Amino acid sequence: MFAKLALAALLSAAALPAMAADCETTIEGNDAMQFNVKEITVDKSCEKYTVHLKHVGKLPVAAMGHNWVLTKQADMQATATDGMAAGADHDYIRPNDERVIAHTDLVGGGEESSVTFDVSKLSAGEEYAYFCSFPGHWAIMKGTLKLAG
Repeated sequence: MFAKLALAALLSAAALPAMAADCETTIEGNDAMQFNVKEITVDKSCEKYTVHLKHVGKLPVAAMGHNWVLTKQADMQATATDGMAAGADHDYIRPNDERVIAHTDLVGGGEESSVTFDVSKLSAGEEYAYFCSFPGHWAIMKGTLKLAG
């Protein structure tokens, strides 16, 4: 009887990590201006969420740089336009832009960057967009993010 209880306890403990919310994701950007993930769902049980951006291409940051920028869907185009004007020195993000919820650094081929943000900044039912703010990329390199759970 003890062996069965011990085994049940071990199996229950082993299942806990699988039931816990996954509070991070990895997105790849390539030289064809594509993200490999089109939708991210963040579980509201996460206090913080981390996005890892990997540039799997070969081109340098000046030619084909990528970043990951999160805004409300309604703010995406204006944020991208303002980012273009901010220039490469600011990773194509207007400094102190309050519309930007989170963003990674701009990276070139073979480079990576990560960002962690407070999930409390998200609201259930709100539509969020993520995109690359490198000039000309945001119209193609984009996806949606939603809060669930």
